Amino acid sequence: MSSISNCSLNNIVFSKNIFADARNIIETAKHSAFRAIDSILVQRNWLLGKRIHIEEMNGKGRADYGKEIIKKLSKELSEIYGKGFDRINLYYFLRFYRAFHDNYDKNGEIVYAVSKQFLPNLSWTHFRILLQEENGDARAWYANEAQLENWSTRTLQRNISSQYYYRLLKSQDKHSVHNEMVKLTSPLQDKTEFIKNPVIAEFLGLEECNDFRESTLENAILDNLQKFMMELGKGYAWMARQQRIHTEKADYYIDLVFYNVILKCYVLIDLKTDKITHQDIGQMDMYIRMYDELKRTDGDNPTIGIILCADTDDDIARFSVLHGNEQLFASKYLTYLPSKEQLREEIERQKFFYQLTQKEHLPE
Repeated sequence: MSSISNCSLNNIVFSKNIFADARNIIETAKHSAFRAIDSILVQRNWLLGKRIHIEEMNGKGRADYGKEIIKKLSKELSEIYGKGFDRINLYYFLRFYRAFHDNYDKNGEIVYAVSKQFLPNLSWTHFRILLQEENGDARAWYANEAQLENWSTRTLQRNISSQYYYRLLKSQDKHSVHNEMVKLTSPLQDKTEFIKNPVIAEFLGLEECNDFRESTLENAILDNLQKFMMELGKGYAWMARQQRIHTEKADYYIDLVFYNVILKCYVLIDLKTDKITHQDIGQMDMYIRMYDELKRTDGDNPTIGIILCADTDDDIARFSVLHGNEQLFASKYLTYLPSKEQLREEIERQKFFYQLTQKEHLPE
């Protein structure tokens, strides 16, 4: 079957295998649809960035004017359209416009970075990654290579993070550097990544499919933990499942998010299949900082996080808050949080029920 990424519905070639041809038509159509959506998404974000830039310039040098505009715009857009317009995303749009503001024609219409004319294979996620590169020449080179070589977003991220452009410039054996890059990034070339792109689902107002990020056992534990927390009777309101948190270099997913109306704070829960590590604690602290920055209002107390381990023979839970809030956490929060013993019993119970159901489905 011909490569989907290099094929359009206008140049489908039939073979003698009807099944292969049918798959080719369906997959190519799907790919074309997502590419079209991503092209519009890129144009939208460039235009939003341009409009924010114009508004910011009207501030006549006021240091905080840009922050005020983005904060207010984020609040108003999020109330109408939901996800996709938090302050981090709006800053990305502004940076995107400023990085590519020379790419327009005489009529002011977007030409490149934002049209099919030059870089049609690059999605919004590609451009978001490209913004990590501050050097304009390097950024242009990465964009061109990503287009020509059809790099996935993961390949582009790895190459920017590993300073591929600069290593190639300094090396006298560029062929070896290139071959090493191809070998190391080949497992990252997922041709169906655009289907899983949460930004596309967000743009279309669709629910993300999170099943591929969880095992059956994890799903079972999380399903019942959600009910367990709600049944504690201590003010828990459920907010989200597998909520995406985006950093500059990766997407993360918080397993469960609650709001406690008594404590007036968000409670984040993350389940780990292995023993809890220092990296897990650091990641939860990052979630807390981002939640306090993006979600917490003036009337909310600091966000807290619970890291759970599915291996109940090990530490079952770690409770995290930002440094400086330990006293508040110790004196007040623990009264309304489930204890380690309660969490251990609940996870052990769900593992037991899961094993029973698995046995029931085994052939006799």
